Amino acid sequence: MFRGGLGNVVLAPVSEVLARILVLITETVLAAKDVLIEKESFTELANYLQKIRPILAELQDRNVRDTSSMRLALESLDREMKTAQELIKTCSTKSRIYLLINCRIFVKQVQDVTREIGRCLSLLPMASMNISAETRDTTEKLLEDMQNAQFVAAVTEEAIVQKIETGIKERQVDSNFANELLMQIARAVGVPVDPSSLRQELEKFKKEKEEAELRKSQAEAMQLEQIVGLLKHADAAMSPRDKVLEYQRRRSTGGIQPFQPFYCPISREVMEDPVEIASGQTFERSEIEKWFAAGNRTCPTTKVELETLELKPNISLRHSIEEWKIRNTVSSIHAVGPKLRSDNTEEIQNALSELYDLNDQNSIHGYWIAEEGLIPVLVDLLNSGQRVIRAKTLSTLCGLAANNEDNRDKIAAAGGIPLIVRSLARDVGEGRQAVALLLALSKNPEICETIGKVQGCILLLVTMLNSENKNAIEDAKLLLNNVSYNDQNVVQMAEANHFKPLALRLSKGSDMTKILMASALSRMGLTDQSKEALAHEGVIGPLVKMISAGKLEAKCAALGALKSLSTLSDNREYMINAGVIPALLQLLFSVTSVVMSLKEHAAATLANLAIASSGEKKLEAQSNVLESEETIFQLLSLLNLTGPAIQSHLLRALNGIASRPGATEVRAKLREGGAFQLLLPFCDLNDSDVRINAVKLLFYLSQDGAGNLVLEHLSPPYVMTLTKLMSVSSHEEERAAVVGIFGNLPRADRRVTDLLTQANALPEIAELISSAGAQSSTSEVRNSLLENGTSALLHFTSPSDLSLQCVAAKNDVIETLVHLLSAGPPLAKARAAMALGQFSLNSVILSYPITKSRGCWCFNSPEVGCELHKGHCSVKGSFCLLQAKAIHPLVQTLQDKDVTAHEAALEALSTLLNDDTWQNGVKVIADAEGIRPIVRLLSVGTDKTKEKAVWMLEKFFRVERYKLEFESSAQMPLIELTQQGTSTTKSLAARILAHLHILHNQSSYF
Repeated sequence: MFRGGLGNVVLAPVSEVLARILVLITETVLAAKDVLIEKESFTELANYLQKIRPILAELQDRNVRDTSSMRLALESLDREMKTAQELIKTCSTKSRIYLLINCRIFVKQVQDVTREIGRCLSLLPMASMNISAETRDTTEKLLEDMQNAQFVAAVTEEAIVQKIETGIKERQVDSNFANELLMQIARAVGVPVDPSSLRQELEKFKKEKEEAELRKSQAEAMQLEQIVGLLKHADAAMSPRDKVLEYQRRRSTGGIQPFQPFYCPISREVMEDPVEIASGQTFERSEIEKWFAAGNRTCPTTKVELETLELKPNISLRHSIEEWKIRNTVSSIHAVGPKLRSDNTEEIQNALSELYDLNDQNSIHGYWIAEEGLIPVLVDLLNSGQRVIRAKTLSTLCGLAANNEDNRDKIAAAGGIPLIVRSLARDVGEGRQAVALLLALSKNPEICETIGKVQGCILLLVTMLNSENKNAIEDAKLLLNNVSYNDQNVVQMAEANHFKPLALRLSKGSDMTKILMASALSRMGLTDQSKEALAHEGVIGPLVKMISAGKLEAKCAALGALKSLSTLSDNREYMINAGVIPALLQLLFSVTSVVMSLKEHAAATLANLAIASSGEKKLEAQSNVLESEETIFQLLSLLNLTGPAIQSHLLRALNGIASRPGATEVRAKLREGGAFQLLLPFCDLNDSDVRINAVKLLFYLSQDGAGNLVLEHLSPPYVMTLTKLMSVSSHEEERAAVVGIFGNLPRADRRVTDLLTQANALPEIAELISSAGAQSSTSEVRNSLLENGTSALLHFTSPSDLSLQCVAAKNDVIETLVHLLSAGPPLAKARAAMALGQFSLNSVILSYPITKSRGCWCFNSPEVGCELHKGHCSVKGSFCLLQAKAIHPLVQTLQDKDVTAHEAALEALSTLLNDDTWQNGVKVIADAEGIRPIVRLLSVGTDKTKEKAVWMLEKFFRVERYKLEFESSAQMPLIELTQQGTSTTKSLAARILAHLHILHNQSSYF
C-alpha cells in the first residue's frame, strides 16, 4: 500500500483507482440512456466516455507508476465522473416539466462536466508513461475535442422554454394557450397526452416548486410558481368528470351583469388586460398606452400629474373579469337550448353561430355544451330540410368533435353517423362539412368502425376524391386511410375503384390478408380502366409472388386475380416483367397435387397474355420470354399431357403468339417443333374449343410461304375433315381458318387441286364466300372469310387447267367474284380481279363464231354476237367478262382509294386488249368510262401498275377518238414517266408521246 504524506492515511494503488473509474464510466454510459431530457447531449457525453475507456484500460494493463501527478489527475477524474453521475441521476428522476424548463441549465452542466473530464485527462503525464504512440495520439485528439465541446439545447425544447417565458411576460390566462403549451411540453418530454398522465405530471411539477420553497431557493420557487400559474388554465389535464363538475358549479351561480370596475374608463368596454397606473386608477392596457403615446402625462380620470408612466397588471381584477366571463358563458350555453328547439329558422341559425363561436373560444366550452345536453339536439337538426341549417350544424358538430373524445362518442351515440354520411351525397359545401366531421369522429376507433359499416359511406368517400374542393379531397383521403384498418372496408374501396389500400395489403399484409385481397380481386367485375389502375398501384408483383411461393389457397386466389388482369393488353408488360411466365409454366408442369382448376387458370392467364400481345408490332426485349424457343416448345409438349380445357387455353396462347404479322420466327419455331403433326389430329375432335383453336393455329402456321410444309402432312382424310368443317361448323372464325389453310397451299402444285377436288371442296368454298356477308357477325370475320376464300378459289382458276375453270364456272364462281369487286375488302377484290383475269385469258378460245342464217334474211333476225368477242359468249361457257358484267366493277375498282386491287384490276382489263380483240376491248373499256381512271394511275399507281397502264393507253391511243379526248390529260404524266419511270415504262411512254407528236421517233428513249 502507498503511504501518502497525510499521516498514516493509506491510499489505494493507482490500479485500483483506474479500475474504479472504469466501473464509473461503464455505469455512467448505461445510466445516460435513461435521462428524460436532452438525450442527444447525454449521448454525446457517453460517446466521449466510451473513447476514454480503452485509454484508461491500457494504463491499467501497463502498471503505470504511482506519481503525484498521476494520482492528482485520476482523483480529479474520479470526482468529475461522480459529478456526471449526479447530473444524470437528476435528469432521470426529476419531473419532466421541471427538466424541460431548466434544459438550458442542464445542457450547460453537461458541457461543463465534459470539458472538466477532458481537463482531468490532460493532467495525465502522458510523456513519461510507457504507452503506445497510437494511444498517445488518440488521447491528445480526444482531449482537444472534449475541452472544446459545445452543447446546445434541442430546438424543440428551446422553443418551448421561449414560449413559457413569453406567456409569463404577457401574463397569459387563456386556456387555449395553456392547453397548447401543455401539449407541446408533453410531446417534447414523452408524456402521454391523456388527462390522467398530464395531471400526474403537473402534480410532480408542483412538488418541485414546494421543494424549492423548502430549500428557500426564492428565485427558483418564484419562477416555478409563475409557470404553475400559467399552466393551471390548461383544462386538458382535467378529467371529463372534473369538467362537468366545474360546469355545474358555475351554472348554479347564474349569469350577472358586469360590475362597474370591470369597465375601462376610457373605452367604456369590459377590460381584457387591466393595468394600474401611478394614480391608482385601472385602465385597459391598450387604451392607456394610446393615452400616454399621445403625449399625456396625467391620469385620464383624476387629471392628476403622474410621477411615473409605469403600468402594473391588476391581477385580482383580471381574475374577477375572467370569472365573470366564464359565468356568463355558462349562462349563454344554457340559453342556447330553447333557441335550437325553436321553429324559427333565423333563430336556429343564430343559435348555431353562437354555439360555434363559444366552442371556438375555449376547448372546455365543448364539454359544457355537451353537459347541457345539446349534442342530441344538434344531431337531430341534421334531419332538417334546409341546407343552410344542416351545413351550420355540421360545422358546429365538427368543432365540438375536434380534440374531444367524449363529444365524439356522444355524437355517435345520438345516431349522428348515418345522418352525416347522408350529407356526403348532397351539394359540395355540405359534403365538405360532412367529410370533415367524419374525419374528426374517426379518431375514436369504435366510431371509425361504425363509419365503415354505414351503407354507401365508402362509395361516397371514394366519389368525393373527384370533388372540385381540394379540402374535401384531402379529408376524404385521410378518412379512407383511417377506415382502411378493416379488410372488408378495403375491399369496398376497391369495388369503388380506390385500389391503393388493397395494393398496400397485397404487398405488406399477412398471408391471410393477401389471400383475402386477391380473392376479392378475382371476384370483381373489373373494367379495363380498373385493371390499368391496379397495375399502376403495383398489385401485379405481389400476386406473381403468391403464385410462385404461396400456399395452395394463396395460389388459387392470386391466379384468379391475375387471370382477370391479364385480359388488358397494357398489363402484359407489367406481368411479364414480374416473372409471371415461368411461374405459370411451373404450375402447368407441376406433378404435385396442384388442383386441375389451378392449372386451367394458369393456362387461361397465359393465353390472355399471348392474345394481348398479338396486335403489337414489336416486342420489348424483356417480353421475349413469352416467345422464346423454350416457352414455345414447353407449350407444345403440354398439349399431349393435358385435358381439353387446358388444351384449349394453351392453343389460344399459341395462337396469340403466332397470329402477330411480324411473328415469322415464332411460326418457324412452331413448325420445327412438329406443330403440324400435333395439330392435325385435333381437327377431328368433337370439342369445339380445342378444334377451333387448333385449326386457327394451323392457318397461322401455313403462312409465310409454308404451304408446301402443310401439304406434306395434309393427307386426303384431313382435307375431307377440313372441307366438312366449312359446312358444319357454326363458328365463322373456324370456317375462315379452314379456307385460309386451303388458300395458303401452293398454287402451282397439282396435288393441291387433286386433294381439293377429291374432297369436293370447291362448292363449299364458293358457298362460304357467297354467304359470308349474310352470316358474319363482325366485319373483321367477314373480311377474313372473303380474303381467305378468294385465295382458295385461285386454285381452281388457273388458265392452264381449263377443266378446273369449267367446274368453277358451273359453281357460279365468276358471278361471286364479280360481286366481290363491289362488296369485298381490298385484298379480296384484288384476288377476285386476279381470278377473273385468269378466266378471261381463255374466253377467246371458248367463244365460237355465229353461224350465218341459211334462210331468207328478211324472215330471220340476224343473230347478234358478243360485242367483245363477236361470237357466242356466256358466263359459264366462255367466261366472258362482258357477259358477266364485270367491266364496270373492274373500272370502279381502279378508282378505289385503297391501291391494293389496282394492279389486279388492270391485269384483268388488259386481257380484253389481246391482239385479236383489242379494238373491241378498247371500245368496251371506253364505254365503261375506264380510260380516265387508267390515265390517273399513270401518276398515282405503283411501278407495275404504271407499266400496265401505259401499255393499255398505247392501245387506246391507236383509236383517234380516244387519242383526241385524253391526250391532254395524259401528256404530263407520260412525260414524267419518261423521266422517272422504269426502263420498260419509259420506252412505252415515249412511244405514246411520239404517237402524239410530242417526241421524235428517233428519240433516245427508244
